[in-house]
Amino acid sequence: MAERNVAPYGSWKSPVTSDLIVAGSISLSGVMLDGEDVYWIETRPTEGGRNVVVQWTPEGRVVERTPLPFNARTRVHEYGGGSYAVRDGTLYFSNFADQGLYRQEPGAEPERLTSASGFRFADAIVDRLHGRLLCVREDHTSGQEAVNTLASVDLEGDEAGEVLVSGNDFYAAPRLSPERSRAAWLTWNHPNMPWDGTELWVAEVATDGTLHNAERVAGGVDESIFQPEWSPDGVLHFVSDRTGWWNLYRWREGEVEPLYEMEAEFGLPQWVFGLSAYDFAAANDIVCIYTRNGVDHLARLDTAAGTLEVIEVPYTTMRGIRVSAGKAVFLAGSPTTHWCVVRLDLTTGEQEVLRRASDLEIDEGYLSNPRAIEFPTEEGLTAHGFFYPPQNRDYAAPEGERPPLLVISHGGPTSATVSVLSLAIQFWTSRGFGVLDVNYGGSTGYGRAYRQRLNGQWGVVDVDDCVNGARYLTREGAVDGERLAIRGGSAGGYTTLCALTFRDFFHAGASHFGVSDAEALAEETHKFESRYLDQLIGPYPARRDLYYERSPINFTERLNRPTIFFQGLDDPVVPPNQAERMVEALREKGVPVAYVAFEGEQHGFRRAENIKRALDGELYFYSRIFGFELADPVEPVPIENLQSSTL
Repeated sequence: MAERNVAPYGSWKSPVTSDLIVAGSISLSGVMLDGEDVYWIETRPTEGGRNVVVQWTPEGRVVERTPLPFNARTRVHEYGGGSYAVRDGTLYFSNFADQGLYRQEPGAEPERLTSASGFRFADAIVDRLHGRLLCVREDHTSGQEAVNTLASVDLEGDEAGEVLVSGNDFYAAPRLSPERSRAAWLTWNHPNMPWDGTELWVAEVATDGTLHNAERVAGGVDESIFQPEWSPDGVLHFVSDRTGWWNLYRWREGEVEPLYEMEAEFGLPQWVFGLSAYDFAAANDIVCIYTRNGVDHLARLDTAAGTLEVIEVPYTTMRGIRVSAGKAVFLAGSPTTHWCVVRLDLTTGEQEVLRRASDLEIDEGYLSNPRAIEFPTEEGLTAHGFFYPPQNRDYAAPEGERPPLLVISHGGPTSATVSVLSLAIQFWTSRGFGVLDVNYGGSTGYGRAYRQRLNGQWGVVDVDDCVNGARYLTREGAVDGERLAIRGGSAGGYTTLCALTFRDFFHAGASHFGVSDAEALAEETHKFESRYLDQLIGPYPARRDLYYERSPINFTERLNRPTIFFQGLDDPVVPPNQAERMVEALREKGVPVAYVAFEGEQHGFRRAENIKRALDGELYFYSRIFGFELADPVEPVPIENLQSSTL
């Protein structure tokens, strides 16, 4: 074994470069099946973040279905998802540029189905019996709050579709029974988010396609329903958290029956449409994914016998399962494997990877394997996270030196971090950083009670857990307690800014399109999230005092730590004026600050050049603040007030 170079943490030369990350990686989502053909969406940074529908056939042929300049991405709820449907090779999709629905026959160019502007569509299913798509429609033509409905769109073309169900604030997951005689859907109202409380409704489908005799069969303001599906024999199934855990149920003969109760999560937060955690191999045979202690498991549930059998697969995180013709297809990853599309033969157990998010092969000597940690936090509780120690086979640190720690606060905040191989994390660990990816109170995957820890406490519980996770590792001796940084995007950016403002603990931070003004977020954000903060902070404007107290922008006199901001200038979720106001306040206060703005980017960075710039810029910022030399030159970012850094 070759002798290692000795260099300070942060100064290690790494093969995991920003160029490598953006050149070799895509995002995978939206798995769908059409007979034995498999479809998925690839989000490609090298094409400006374009979403491409890709088709795989059993012969191994891979076809890019949506040609340039089409971008299969809907803006319903702004976060989208459920942007396409397919039946017998005919593709139907929402196009990002005009938000119109398009039809594309095999081998042909896409043709626009909807002609009216101001309408968005998502979560469509094909109803050939009535010659239409059933979908969620979002109407932006009034100039007021968008109007969400369930609608039908004629398969031969339609101006804006026909409303089928209306009156509530939100709709999702229209599903038709096998004989097309009944329809099911989800709905909910402000101030709830879908993980707070949703209702499951069923109606009869008349011969003309209209819906009649609708009835609520499950759910309410305090029960979250996820993924209604009809079994092959016409029984409605769904996921509910009525016991405190998202478990599987069915509605049969007017009664709701639990299928297998356990302290595990069979559901996910419905930030986007089209999520799937289970599907049917047969009427009484469900292939499902469940989460326990932050790790996913694949299993088969025999609903007749009431037994759950785990299927052994080499993955710790799985999403988007679909089943057809004896095959299960899903997205999967692990600490040593990138996200990939996996096809599993349910009879033989044979597994085939159809597509990887990255074909890059990184020597394991440069990869940090995370360990799940559970650490003490406030109120005698514990919180969760994944700790990645520094790892680079070519380097060792000087004796006695401990690594800087980068704490990641995930977005959402009702979401979770997972342990899939992330080159964006390995970028840091291979240079000598420790990374703590925190699943703070409020995260999903640990039950409803853990998820509700954040109710009324956003900006408090999440911050406490990030601080206590870093404190735990410092006391272990795993990291340098004098070089602690925190970073996050969106809601994670808010946690980051709260931690830097309201706690005298971290020494630097990076906010990626993060919230600094909770009141402005409540006033300016889009419909889907416009009442989200009622749960997380308090009803607005009745509790305006809490919004003021939880907004870092109002307390810049308490912020004395260097901070770098990255912001998309077309962001509809967190407008750029929030970052700009925070930067100006720090500039006037004399705190080291940097601001990197990206034209054309929305909420989250999709363009390769901007992803690269953000990674390199953040590394450069920490090198100047923490005082270590970089192994490779990167494009500097202007840092104002650098001479005033106290580190």
